[in-house]
Amino acid sequence: MSPVLSGVLQLLALVAALALAHIPLGTYLARVYSSPRHLRVEKWIYKGIGADPDTQMRWPAYLRGVLAFSLAGVLFLYLLQRLQGVLPGSLGFASIDPDQAFNTAASFVSNTNWQSYYGEQAMGHVVQTAGLAVQNFVSAAVGIAVAVALVRGFARSRTGELGNFWSDLVRGVVRVLVPLAVVGAVILVACGVVQNFSGIHEVGQFMGGSQQWNGGAVASQEVIKELGTNGGGYFNANSAHPFENPTPFTNLFEIFLILLVPVSLTRTFGVMTGSVRQGYAILGAMAAIWVSFVALMMWTEFAHHGPALQAARGATEGKELRFGIGGSSIFAVSTTLTSTGAVDSFHSSYTGLGGGITLLGMMLGEIAPGGVGSGLYGMLVMAVVAVFVAGLMVGRTPEYLGRKIGTREIKYAACYILITPALVLVLTAAAMALPTPGDSMTNSGAHGFSEILYAYTSAANNNGSAFAGLNADTQWFNTTLGLAMLLGRFLPMVFVLALAGSLAGQQPVPATAGTLRTEKPLFSGLLVGAVLIITGLTYFPALALGPLAEGLA
Repeated sequence: MSPVLSGVLQLLALVAALALAHIPLGTYLARVYSSPRHLRVEKWIYKGIGADPDTQMRWPAYLRGVLAFSLAGVLFLYLLQRLQGVLPGSLGFASIDPDQAFNTAASFVSNTNWQSYYGEQAMGHVVQTAGLAVQNFVSAAVGIAVAVALVRGFARSRTGELGNFWSDLVRGVVRVLVPLAVVGAVILVACGVVQNFSGIHEVGQFMGGSQQWNGGAVASQEVIKELGTNGGGYFNANSAHPFENPTPFTNLFEIFLILLVPVSLTRTFGVMTGSVRQGYAILGAMAAIWVSFVALMMWTEFAHHGPALQAARGATEGKELRFGIGGSSIFAVSTTLTSTGAVDSFHSSYTGLGGGITLLGMMLGEIAPGGVGSGLYGMLVMAVVAVFVAGLMVGRTPEYLGRKIGTREIKYAACYILITPALVLVLTAAAMALPTPGDSMTNSGAHGFSEILYAYTSAANNNGSAFAGLNADTQWFNTTLGLAMLLGRFLPMVFVLALAGSLAGQQPVPATAGTLRTEKPLFSGLLVGAVLIITGLTYFPALALGPLAEGLA
């Protein structure tokens, strides 16, 4: 079988699996977040944290819950790393330095999972399981909760109430993520992924010395890192490591896990707003971008220029041969068009244009289908902008799902869109202008610039993947990337929840002959166009200095 045909067949199998799963899971998610009942275990949790799950919150109260819970998570994870040297199950590893502990705490709480350390050489079992793995669950649940709050903003009227954050958080973990993770972990273990608490072992000889490997609860962390679009691996090689991702089947299954919840949430949006076709319109825009990016990535990596690439039948550098160029291309696009950041190949080794595609996927805002929760609310904000643009074109007040998009709503949407590019471009410029950060670049020229641009794009968009070749374990990068992750995660949530509160307080307006039909393919096309134009106008100069210059050289 040719490598190209293999990649196409994997793509078709993945699309078929998602098509089968998205309706039942999306409908189930809508029931979970609409049910008035609380499970017994949920009641125990509410009692333990002192929360009343039936209290309805307006958007400032909902936001305070998000920020308070996340701040507690940062402090707990920071202290856990700083105390690792005296904790049992540390495998003899020392405590983490302050700047790296801050970076890692900010990374996992913000659902970024950027790692400036070697996982198998720095983190013991306690930090990995009680710290990092726990944050993989709860940070994903926070993203879903904020998305559901925005959906309620569209679904409710004449009230500013968006639900209860603590109820949404607990339900997301107990009823959604934990059951799916248990099933997924069993499948991964059956396929050869490691799951144990073994210590460090010396295995054979390598370059005149022995190699040391340690085990861990890898399968259980691997499944939630993909399912929750987190991305942080147990090992430095991430999902390219055979202990995390041993076979082509596990590779495709992990891509399925990455896309499963974000794709299904479009169905949840349709069900909760009472118009399933609106959900399909959002899904159609997401799918169009994702399929186009996969096709472009395969083309750039299979388009072999020069004798070496012709002999290898594609750009195989930095890719696992057991996955092939096709499987690696699908993984790379899926992980950067979501806020996952897991890698089964090394993006720095992609062709110049291929590396640019991974960068552009993050610069779109990771909305196709995006992160768990963040993809849906990001695309809905873009839908608000698209409706506003359409209203300007025809000279009437824009409406979306019966809500008028006025000055206040478009200001919230504009602030949401501007935050991440401001963080990326300002911090990249500062790193390039100062003398010390440049010392971390392995490469010079366009590729070296792409390393730094990629790092801040990944951090501010809460992706977590790296271009490799950049030594990010310095005080400058640990601090600035940590701040970019926190600001890039929580500042947009402020405007999402404010937008939700504004929409929920409106009286719905009836559709008229002049109302834009937002459930039609035409609107999906308009939405895709708005996303691409806004991203292009924002980032094209930076892309021209990096991946475009390298790819056209």
